[in-house]
Amino acid sequence: MSKSSQAGAGARTRARELMVQALYQKQIAGHSTSELVAQYQEDTAYARVDQEFFDEVFPAISNGQEEIEKKIDELIDRPLEQLDPIELSILLIGVHELETRVDIPYKVVINEGVNLAKRFGSTDGHKYINACLDLAAQSLRTIEVQASSSG
Repeated sequence: MSKSSQAGAGARTRARELMVQALYQKQIAGHSTSELVAQYQEDTAYARVDQEFFDEVFPAISNGQEEIEKKIDELIDRPLEQLDPIELSILLIGVHELETRVDIPYKVVINEGVNLAKRFGSTDGHKYINACLDLAAQSLRTIEVQASSSG
């Protein structure tokens, strides 16, 4: 991997980390999407993220949260309300990416979700995130998953 693609990947990972924080804050404090975008664009951490990715993906997730939650609700083994806010934030990002960002391989989406859960979530939360995103990938990226498992 070249230095620039490594830097790009790191900046995108940091953008996802910022999104987890913003989505968590939205759930806990009830801030609007526009308030959160403005706040995070002023944050010093924003300088180190893939800003284009954050500016495109975070509002799409935040504004479409209800629809994404319906999809998550079909994947999980408990009521949505019982999900930890961090786990819900990570699943919102992962399911959105699986559904709309076919430019990102499904294995990358799952891996990023697992790493976010290891960083921000509960002790074994990453296992749950892995299982949920794997199920999501099987339904949202059927052809890609089948091609990967047969190849």
